[in-house]
Amino acid sequence: MAQAETRKLAAIMFTDMVGFSRQMGADEARMLGVLAVHNQLIQHAIAEHHGHVIKTMGDAFLADFPSVVNAVQCAQRIQDQFRIYNSEKDKAEQIHIRIGIHLGDIVQRDGDVFGDGVNVASRLQALAEPDTICISHVVYREVEKKLPFGRPNDTTVPRGSFFSTSR
Repeated sequence: MAQAETRKLAAIMFTDMVGFSRQMGADEARMLGVLAVHNQLIQHAIAEHHGHVIKTMGDAFLADFPSVVNAVQCAQRIQDQFRIYNSEKDKAEQIHIRIGIHLGDIVQRDGDVFGDGVNVASRLQALAEPDTICISHVVYREVEKKLPFGRPNDTTVPRGSFFSTSR
């Protein structure tokens, strides 16, 4: 029996590991170990920032947060942790991810989520450069005076690299 459809406004975060499929084809055993580290770090950061993992898709995470501030802080934390992790690893063991964040309406039905909020977050993640966070304009407006963040090539702000879209 199908569950009832519910809607909610949420901050949606979509993550994806850069080059995972290609690397998996080259060395599956190594990449499964790297994936375990990746998953543990992201799951912990999401929980720490009051988020909820909606689902994982291989090397990608879809999560929602009750606040855009929490979502952006989580993304900053994730990128900071991977920068530290990568500084101690050989290139083959490094983890680089892209993150997209959007604030939008989502539809929950039959244990899955749908809607423009999810689609936009996914597209933003695809636009992000490796090791960066791409946020929608609506997210930017919500956090611009609440959180420190810079634009690409802004060396005065150490907490992650961001850029905003007009969406």
